Amino acid sequence: MSRHLLVTGGAGFIGSNFVHHVLTHTDDTITVLDKLTYAGDGTSLKGLLEDRVQLVVADVADAATVGPLVAEADAVIHFAAESHNDNSLHDPTPFLQANLVGTFTLLEAARKHGTRFHHISTDEVYGDLPLDDPVRFTETTPYNPSSPYSATKAGSDLLVRAWVRSFGVAATISNCSNNYGPRQHVEKFIPRQITNLIDGIRPRLYGAGQNVRDWIHVDDHSSAVLAILDRGTIGETYLIGADGEKSNQQVVELILTMMGREGTDYDHVADRAGHDLRYAIDATRLRTELGWQPVFRDFETGLGATIDWYRDNESWWRPQKAATEAKYAQAGQ
Repeated sequence: MSRHLLVTGGAGFIGSNFVHHVLTHTDDTITVLDKLTYAGDGTSLKGLLEDRVQLVVADVADAATVGPLVAEADAVIHFAAESHNDNSLHDPTPFLQANLVGTFTLLEAARKHGTRFHHISTDEVYGDLPLDDPVRFTETTPYNPSSPYSATKAGSDLLVRAWVRSFGVAATISNCSNNYGPRQHVEKFIPRQITNLIDGIRPRLYGAGQNVRDWIHVDDHSSAVLAILDRGTIGETYLIGADGEKSNQQVVELILTMMGREGTDYDHVADRAGHDLRYAIDATRLRTELGWQPVFRDFETGLGATIDWYRDNESWWRPQKAATEAKYAQAGQ
């Protein structure tokens, strides 16, 4: 049977890709709730706003708007968040409002209406790992956030857990590793390097570039969320990852090579404050309990498809580019 889903942050990077994925693989209908801040782009839903998708432009912390939307939904998938670490260091205020107050508002509505709730979180709530240790994050790893962003995401996770235990809200949580793919804002690491190269600008690498991220294609994240929504155990947390550990230096050099440049053709800039060393996800539970597997098991294949998307969709990212680079230039990055 088809469901009606409320997807918060559905005009953002991961949320909009999830909307595309749901429309392709299910008969579900969707209401997207998005504030359309700089990271939310209505053009990411272009061509979808017909009989199966409705866009509501509002704040997830606005209880008067959220309540009726949750009441009409069979499930809420909560992607909406402020998510840029550097921005959280500059001004934490929007992160507390969106990530804590917004999640609280949605949980109260889900509690009132008995609506299934899935909360999208990040591996950054666990802090970081040593570079020279094979240990990876699991569902039992203690929280140890490093930035205002990751601290507010950790807080939102704990709110969900408390609402499950205290009020019986039918919720699940997923903590995912770093996503890449189409429709990602050019302020983020991979699209910034790709679009800089398209513009003839040398990529820039924080510090020595040895920091490691565990990359997953956004389509694989979407399929994992659907698996948890359909088959996940209420009250449980699932980690989503695709065994994609790469250092930032490896990623930059691979992008350069795939775009026809010398692998060493980049510049180092000062490292950012509180830059976590390494993230790594152990997704064993998701794979064994729910039978999920990533499609993009080869990072190079997914990266090539991502490069092609940015080359072919300049009209999508071009309006963001100048202001983003001006902001980085002001910060010396």
